[in-house]
Formats: sequence, C-alpha cells, structure tokens
Amino acid sequence: MTGTWPLVLERGEAGLAHEGEGRSGDLAVFAPTARGGLFVVIDGLGHGDAAADASEAAAAIITAHADDEPQRLLERCHEQLRRTRGAVMTLAWFDLADRTMSWTGVGNVEARFIRAGDGPDARHDSPVVLGGVVGYNLPQVRLGTIALEPGDGVVIATDGVTADFSVSLEAGVTAQALATRVLERHAKGTDDALAAAVRYLGPPARP
Repeated sequence: MTGTWPLVLERGEAGLAHEGEGRSGDLAVFAPTARGGLFVVIDGLGHGDAAADASEAAAAIITAHADDEPQRLLERCHEQLRRTRGAVMTLAWFDLADRTMSWTGVGNVEARFIRAGDGPDARHDSPVVLGGVVGYNLPQVRLGTIALEPGDGVVIATDGVTADFSVSLEAGVTAQALATRVLERHAKGTDDALAAAVRYLGPPARP
C-alpha cells in the first residue's frame, strides 16, 4: 500500500448486515495509490460468514496491490477467491495528477457519478460493468474515464440496495451524507447492504 488516503478524496460509507448475521459480506475498500486512491465496493456472494470471508480476502489483495493495472488486480483477486464462494465488485481509480476517475466492475454492484453542478433531474453516468463472479468466471474488464471537477463524486452500492438509488443523489452533499441517505432510503432489508461514496475536493480538471 502506498502512503495514506488523500485528504482531497472525501469518503463515507454506511452498511447493514443481513438480519441475524454477525458479519456482512459487503465491504468498502479505500486504498491509497501512487497517483491517488482506489475505491472499491465488494459483495461476497450470499451473506453471513462465507460471504464475509470472500469479501475480506478480496479486500486484502486490493489493499496490498492497489497500484496494479486493473485487469492484473482483478486476476489476483480471482485467484485468491477460487477457494471462497466468490464476489462481485466495482472499482474506481482516482488519478490526482491527471484529475480523472477511471472505473469498471464485475457483477451487479451499481455505481453512479455525481457532477458538482448536477440538478435534481440530472442523469448520472455509470461504469461498464460486465457479468461474472470474481473467483469463478472473470471477464476482460473495460475501463471508462471521467475528468474530475471539485465537488464531483461517485456512489457505489451493493445489490442489497435498490438500483433506483439515483433519485436520492444530490450535488454538494458530503460523501458520508450521500452514503447514509442511500442506505436509509434504498436498503432492501433482505440481504447485506452497503452504500459508499467518494467526493473529489481538489483542483479542477486539466484543460
């Protein structure tokens, strides 16, 4: 792991374990990198201890190898998770030198990008997320890249949160407030649930 999480990347998370379970299989990772930070939300398949074991195994690989190229990082996770029930995940890399965010995903972990100037009827970009399960069948992922302006952010939520959580997103709200709002308004109550957010507070995108 490289350094500490950058102060210009404000972060927040809110989660709930499935009723009756002591551990959640949904996990957020905020890993510093040489160029900024890597933000990942992992959903171990199912719930309970086996799901938590899978997500924690993935989190350990991500934290240790956050500077790897995206496909290589996912391949490391894939190999480690073969001995678990597997996981799905969405990943967002913040490059503070280029002032960009790149993202991708495997499986059904939803993500939405919020622009600082978005109004209530804004359309929120999503990454290209391919079908698969890390640890079982890993696709060749496709990365999308977005220029960052101060106040831009991303919210990522597991499938314990309804996919229409975009209606609760609002520009100018802190990362923690966004995560809390999405969980409180959209958690299904039938599975582990996690919403996490990162908001960029640094200088404008390069011209």
